[in-house]
Amino acid sequence: MATEKIVMPQLGESVTEGTISKWLVQPGDQVKKYDPLAEVMTDKVNAEVPSSFTGTIKELAAEEGETLAVGELICYIDTEGGNAQAEPKEEAAVPDKQDDTQEVKAADAADSRPKRDKSEKNRFSPAVLRIADEHSIDLNQVEGTGMGGRITRKDLLKLIESGSVPSPGTAPKAEAPIQEAANVKEPETQTPATQQSAPKSAPPVESLPGDIEIPVTGVRKAIAANMVRSKHEAPHAWTMVEVDVTNLVEYRNSVKNEFKSKEGYNLTFLPFFIKAVVESLKEYPQLNSMWAGDKIIQKKDINISIAVATDTALYVPVIKSADEKSIKGVAREVKELADKVRSNRLGADDMKGGTFTVNNTGSFGSVMSTPIINYPQAAILSVESIVKRPVVMNNGMIAVRDMVNLCLSLDHRVLDGLVCGRFLASVKKRLESISPENTSIY
Repeated sequence: MATEKIVMPQLGESVTEGTISKWLVQPGDQVKKYDPLAEVMTDKVNAEVPSSFTGTIKELAAEEGETLAVGELICYIDTEGGNAQAEPKEEAAVPDKQDDTQEVKAADAADSRPKRDKSEKNRFSPAVLRIADEHSIDLNQVEGTGMGGRITRKDLLKLIESGSVPSPGTAPKAEAPIQEAANVKEPETQTPATQQSAPKSAPPVESLPGDIEIPVTGVRKAIAANMVRSKHEAPHAWTMVEVDVTNLVEYRNSVKNEFKSKEGYNLTFLPFFIKAVVESLKEYPQLNSMWAGDKIIQKKDINISIAVATDTALYVPVIKSADEKSIKGVAREVKELADKVRSNRLGADDMKGGTFTVNNTGSFGSVMSTPIINYPQAAILSVESIVKRPVVMNNGMIAVRDMVNLCLSLDHRVLDGLVCGRFLASVKKRLESISPENTSIY
């Protein structure tokens, strides 16, 4: 028998850690290669971790609800063949089992390197931001041990256990963090934890008799961390336009039955809105951008993120290359992604690469909202409910029209009101000009 180890896999291009939400195996269970071992949640997607070997589960190295960095050990598995003496060697490689002397030597060895890559120093995962906020840790004064100098969850836990938590006004122990902080040129790149590092003054919320305590799931924690990061890092601005979509409503209603009969699924209003947004993004590509600290990245691909809600969480899958799809193609993608979310089949690839988000809050009857930007995108558009209202027409007459509000939240570091106003005017013009003569569904 040989003992092998399973580690936390990389479940997305920018995913650095995952939370074990549920173990699907227990010690003693027989598994085959590629059998699922655990359900894992990240800030982007839920996924199953497959076994890399055929054998018997020996030991689970993580608890349900525990968050682990990519590459950290999650379990041991005994396999047939090989050298059984490999197990002690693997255990010795686990960072948690090193003694203090080994840790000091490792740190000294790292410090003696001529150059250390710190390109990722100012990128933080939701778990790191949450821990830093809870313990009032100034992340500018923390030396990260992760790839590219990135601060990991274990770095913060080690600081907390040692009792040497760096707080605002505390001088860093080494020159490297001071130099790193001095090199930050723009105040906008500060993290939420840096901006909110003062001790909390609000008293803890306590349950009273009759109250119901609902445990916070890993998905909800990830959503909360992302929302806090977006609101604190991106200076939100908001604007809205009112659109007369009477022609759109009439056109869609005239073709929906034929479409359903031919394609096998419903033609909703959302694909029409997404198509108008995509065409306007081609005209104003500034909105298809992202903030990257010392630069703004204007994306070539137009990949539309859409918000899909379940009873317990909100997911944001992506319609890839939306500018290459017809209204029918967009409608099919919306249906397939929504089905994946609701049947728990959404994969990591389905969540990657979004460049602009369209949120269909109108499906819940909302008529006005201020959406939170899907970080690191520069803007998000909410399509509100279509309602009939009396409208004064150009000839001075009053008519009942189908009206909708389009609400845009923007990152004011990337975008200004002028270009956003022009973008919304473009979307409005496209929607109001929809007709059977100039609008093709296929």
